Amino acid sequence: MVLSRENGDQAPVPPYWEEAKAELMKRDRIMNRLIPQFGDLHLVGHDDPFITLARAIVNQQVTTQVANAAWAKLLETCPKFTPAAVQKTGAAALAGCGLSKRKAEYILDLADHFKNKKVHAAQWAQMDDEAVIAELVQIRGITRWTAEMFLIFNLLRPNVLPLDDSRLISGISQNYFSGEPVSRSDAREVSANWEPFRTVATWYLWRSLDPVPVK
Repeated sequence: MVLSRENGDQAPVPPYWEEAKAELMKRDRIMNRLIPQFGDLHLVGHDDPFITLARAIVNQQVTTQVANAAWAKLLETCPKFTPAAVQKTGAAALAGCGLSKRKAEYILDLADHFKNKKVHAAQWAQMDDEAVIAELVQIRGITRWTAEMFLIFNLLRPNVLPLDDSRLISGISQNYFSGEPVSRSDAREVSANWEPFRTVATWYLWRSLDPVPVK
């Protein structure tokens, strides 16, 4: 099994990754150029759904570097990072890690949903993408973008296209339109060539813009 060594981590390659790379390189000249630049690096998933969603909330509307710094401080403040531990930590301490007051409240609400079993986490692996999104967006602070990040990083779904993701739009602009503005319609048109592996193409576009691993 090929392993990734991003940030010293070792993780199994998503089962569709190698097939997706081959297909994307065959179909898309930009992917044919991008994919070889990153060797054996690949999407590294997160097993814990609560942590994945909390991390996605932290990542909302900030740069990768800012999000990584805030997340590191959160783990220093709350090393276990279970729903119960997060609730015990409290809003003030969470905000002190570099989060906005609103994001701290969102993470506490997420902890409440998990601790009191208001979500059906055990069933998500069997649900289709849109059904998972529909349940997740009922949680305060979980947007469609956040739910799509969960599909990518926890459930490892292969065909997610997060059109609300500014990095994806920037990646399409830089790589396919010479930096010109890109509409959602443009992005959909470009991505039609990536199906059923839009997650993989998205990940490579992220990496084309930012040397910091996308998590």
